[in-house]
Amino acid sequence: MTIKLLHQYAGLPDPFHARLAPTPVARAMPIAINTSLGKRLGLDPQWLTSADGLDVLAGNRVMPGSRPLAQAYAGHQFANWVPQLGDGRAHLLGEIQAPDGRIVDLQLKGSGPTPFSRGGDGRSSIGPAVREYLATEAMAALGVPTTRALAVVSTGEQVLRDKPEPGGILCRVASSHVRIGTFEYFARNGHAEHVQTLADFVIDRHDPDLAEQPDRYLQLFDRVARRTTALVAHWMSIGFVHGVMNTDNIAVSGETLDYGPFGFLDTFAPDTAFSYIDRRGRYAWSRQPAIAHWNLARLAECLLPLFDSDPNQAIEKANDRLNRIPGDFETEFHARLCRKIGLEPSDEASALALNLLQRMADNAADMTLSFRALSHLQAEAGEDDLNARALFNTPEEFDQWAAEWRSVCLRDGRDQIERQRQMQGVNPAFVLRNHLAQRAADAAVNDQDFGPLHEMLRVFTRPFQDQPEFVPYQQPPKPEEVVANTFCGT
Repeated sequence: MTIKLLHQYAGLPDPFHARLAPTPVARAMPIAINTSLGKRLGLDPQWLTSADGLDVLAGNRVMPGSRPLAQAYAGHQFANWVPQLGDGRAHLLGEIQAPDGRIVDLQLKGSGPTPFSRGGDGRSSIGPAVREYLATEAMAALGVPTTRALAVVSTGEQVLRDKPEPGGILCRVASSHVRIGTFEYFARNGHAEHVQTLADFVIDRHDPDLAEQPDRYLQLFDRVARRTTALVAHWMSIGFVHGVMNTDNIAVSGETLDYGPFGFLDTFAPDTAFSYIDRRGRYAWSRQPAIAHWNLARLAECLLPLFDSDPNQAIEKANDRLNRIPGDFETEFHARLCRKIGLEPSDEASALALNLLQRMADNAADMTLSFRALSHLQAEAGEDDLNARALFNTPEEFDQWAAEWRSVCLRDGRDQIERQRQMQGVNPAFVLRNHLAQRAADAAVNDQDFGPLHEMLRVFTRPFQDQPEFVPYQQPPKPEEVVANTFCGT
């Protein structure tokens, strides 16, 4: 089989990319092949798992007609401007069109050095590759917009990090890999014509209905802003912390991109930040909306000349859009919180949900288990309350809240069984807790044991089912298992 590749990004001018093939590896071995995703993309599962397919997934064979490249971009990293970043260890093989008409990128990550490597070896340890594969599939099962993993393979080579580790390559699927930092790369280097070219590319790929609109660039910004605020609201509703929301890690498609130092909250503590280098908590759970707003302001700066030929009018239009973002986020986030407590969005329901979060924070309650326990409660207090009460340092704090919640539910009048069903569909029983992701990565690196990866895939791709046989995966970490810091894995 030969994959029919499109080359839309390769068709952009030379400054957008560097053309080069992946670096072959010594001995490729399949670790996980996502055949179900492959089928949805129109790829033959037998080919994906064949020797020919493995050669492509490992970067050992460039398919006929392929035009592999590394993308150029820049970015603000922890608010500091870095004028050139780019794909330092990734190669875009091209795009494929799925049977449903959707066009997606096919990218290898860990596939060798590029002109953007900045002295790096262009490779990845198998640990981060396993961790990202597991994370993307867990997030997709939770309904969160995300890049996906088509495969992870070992390379038969060692990479030197703190110590020698076995190498791995991830094959990533994305609606596109255009980032806010891609726009910054051209705008801040004075290439206005390339900014417009990139904006037109994004419209064509993600928002083709805007192509003929006279204010299409303003509307494009609005779309990117809405996608971004909705994504962050979704993250926060399930306790997800991206970890490194630099502008080069924010995709304009609204998909979660780059699973480096990510993590899920165990105990609900809003100021939690996981990245080892995030000493000041810039990317903590509670700060993600403000950082998204800040990042979107950087995008607006890039697009100003396209908003209006009059600079003053352009700034006024940009500020008008930016001023809407906090309210849009609040609306989206509060709606998700209301659904998590089984109520339709309203001021009363929002206040009730926010009060629950405050009580959870004050009582060191586990976020995922608290909401899941709530989704099993009956219309009257009873034995089902015990699981929720046990999660609070002061159980009476939960009792007081639950009494008020039941009063609101009674006035709401909805059948409690239907309410439970709806709540169990938005409050997962399982999330990829940090110690579990680390366990899978450590097993891969230290023992070349991929059993934990495959078992966790079975669990975390069914997050809204109770799965009594996998209760240990539902539990928070023991004190000795806590993973307080996570790393980018570069």
